[in-house]
Amino acid sequence: MPHSTAAPIMLELVDEEGTTVGTAEKLSAHLAPGRLHRAFSVFLFDETGRLLLQRRALGKYHSPGVWSNTCCGHPYPGEAPFAAAVRRVGEELGVAPALLREAGTVRYNHPDPASGLVEQEYNHLFAGLVSESLRPDPDEIAETAFVTPEELLKRHAVEPFSAWFMTVLDAARPGIREVAGVSAGW
Repeated sequence: MPHSTAAPIMLELVDEEGTTVGTAEKLSAHLAPGRLHRAFSVFLFDETGRLLLQRRALGKYHSPGVWSNTCCGHPYPGEAPFAAAVRRVGEELGVAPALLREAGTVRYNHPDPASGLVEQEYNHLFAGLVSESLRPDPDEIAETAFVTPEELLKRHAVEPFSAWFMTVLDAARPGIREVAGVSAGW
């Protein structure tokens, strides 16, 4: 029988205050009822104040094919959330943020009925700007779109979005306004 030599991806487990309390394999942390773990979400804007959305690739094990924020993921154990956010923006979108600043934290528990997985996360939020041409990794991202607040509302009403999207966007709004310098409706 074939044997996989790839090491499992590990996540940091945290308590309600975000203090590291251990580690767990990525998939096991997302199995119901979920284990509280560290995550990050990034919101990047263009020079006109439009938010960059991504539609997750169809091959993703969790929430495939749905729209979500610019980038999200999990720091490796011991990796700073900011460093993980910059790393994943580069890996997923092929760019470096022109500016990236902290925009708060939020804790949530969102089951995903389609997959049966659970997002039980202590999420570090970041907002910033992107000025380079995107080079999305097709294994991660099926499609991207820059949207105004009005376009986001219309899209959100008719297209599937990640279970966590509105929670992280709402929590990041004060930081988005302050940090990214965009205010028109965000």
